[in-house]
Amino acid sequence: MDWNNESRYAEYSTFSVSGESDGYRLHISGYSGTAGDCITGWPSNNRQRFSTVDRDLDAWTNNHCSQHHGQAGWWFWSCGHAILNGRYLGNCGNSCTNGQGVLWAKWRGWNYSLKSVSMKIRP
Repeated sequence: MDWNNESRYAEYSTFSVSGESDGYRLHISGYSGTAGDCITGWPSNNRQRFSTVDRDLDAWTNNHCSQHHGQAGWWFWSCGHAILNGRYLGNCGNSCTNGQGVLWAKWRGWNYSLKSVSMKIRP
């Protein structure tokens, strides 16, 4: 939900996460929704390992996405357009620090931190 209380959604028909030995790699496909596909489009988070501030597993060889994007743990590529675990910045409109907040860039852009998000998984 954004700060105007507008909501969008992204639904994926397949979702799984591999085990610890594979870095909790994300497997996701089959987008539908109104928010724009920030996960399987380019740059894709699909098939990426879960990266944290103390465990850099992203594909960005010259930087560390988790540190660069507000200490968030996520399935970063280089670095991606979705960060649902980003830092809660409050209502800073379109002038939030680039990519530092709760992000779904294809909907509200890089400089907008969302008010709330939810990720739901069902069998």
